[in-house]
Amino acid sequence: MAMVKLLIMVPKSIKAKLEALRKEGTTASGFIRSLLEREFKARKPSR
Repeated sequence: MAMVKLLIMVPKSIKAKLEALRKEGTTASGFIRSLLEREFKARKPSR
């Protein structure tokens, strides 16, 4: 799968939480990617 960059802005409080995930071995990119994949799988396809 080809990957592309996506630039988003988040509040400092969310950025701090994303950085805390690194201690658990999860990158911010990986966490956000998995959230998006899960959300899109849960959505029912529209026409």
